Amino acid sequence: MTYSRRKTRQLVLGNVGIGSNSEVSVQSMTTTKTRNTDKTLEQIYALAANGADIVRVTCNEIEAAESLVKICTRSPVPIVADIHFQYKLALAAIEAGVQGLRLNPGNIRNEDQIKQIAKECLSADIPIRIGVNAGSLDKDLLEKFGDATPEALVESALNEVKYLEEVNFFNIKISVKHSNVPLMIDSYRLLAEKVDYPLHLGVTEAGPLPGGLIKSTAGIATLLSEGIGDTIRMSLTTDPIEEAKHGRQLLEYLGLRERKSLDLIACPSCGRAEVDVIKVASEAQAALENEGLSIQVAVMGCVVNGPGEARSADIGIAAGKKRGHLFIKGEVVKVVDEKDMVSALLEEGRLLAEEGIEARLAAADKDAALLAQQDAEELMGIQGDINNFEERTKSVIEITSNQDKPK
Repeated sequence: MTYSRRKTRQLVLGNVGIGSNSEVSVQSMTTTKTRNTDKTLEQIYALAANGADIVRVTCNEIEAAESLVKICTRSPVPIVADIHFQYKLALAAIEAGVQGLRLNPGNIRNEDQIKQIAKECLSADIPIRIGVNAGSLDKDLLEKFGDATPEALVESALNEVKYLEEVNFFNIKISVKHSNVPLMIDSYRLLAEKVDYPLHLGVTEAGPLPGGLIKSTAGIATLLSEGIGDTIRMSLTTDPIEEAKHGRQLLEYLGLRERKSLDLIACPSCGRAEVDVIKVASEAQAALENEGLSIQVAVMGCVVNGPGEARSADIGIAAGKKRGHLFIKGEVVKVVDEKDMVSALLEEGRLLAEEGIEARLAAADKDAALLAQQDAEELMGIQGDINNFEERTKSVIEITSNQDKPK
């Protein structure tokens, strides 16, 4: 499935394109003290290694601005300076070499100062994100609208856009973040109707896992599926590396970015499962993620329906009669002892990445498919047809074959 992207202006942040002609990018923010150059760079490198295309750092003091000189030079990804209250720190960050600024209209309100920043960014050819936040909305707008409504957030953004455009600055992206998911969605929808600037998506103050991840996914994925959004951040109360990982995975699961991480699918388990699916799936995920394999893997609890249900997976394993049936694209290629299921997945996953699917199918054990069929038939005989396929099929045929009787 592909999503029709909302058409936007285009901009470039360092070497990352932002807008409808570019891939949706992933952002995160460091939690270190920016003045600590080495620690901040260490976290930036970790974020980049886990899927972040852009990293934002706070520039809240003179020492932070000084540190940005080295950080921007040594960073593997573009750096955005987060500015609050003190406009001179924005000017210092530009001089330090940042690739972008984030300004919050709620705490830099002086029109002349905003325009001065815009003029310097125009000279440096770097974009500004207008970062509206429900939690720091201008008090005049709160009084006008009575609360941080979508209309209030959008008006705040448009006021800031006006200041920038008045000095011929159009290198703009915008966010209107809210901690309430429905209000966040409505805010971005409203903004998307009024401007053609790229939009940065996020549910602000989403909180810790798992709730924060659920809220972020609900808001961001809804908008992306509507074609709204050009760059995203999962604002989670956790290690920012988790933000980068989950943000990247979300884009991959939506088909908006090429898969570069493991995608493990597993059945929810049931009474006919022959193994502890949760345990096997967890062990397999840890082993395969550690290997850095960007493949889709399935862990299924039984062999009766497992390989067929997960035939779209690159590789998978299904349990049956103390054995594991290893399959590639639904075709069983090997039968292993139950205790070796995870290690077999890991070994075959490595070979699959090196040799490709066709080569591994060609190398299948000759007796594997037959053994798998025998196991499945034996388990069907023991457990019965839980879905009553044969009886239900007969009933369907009978119903559709009966002629309507004349009244």
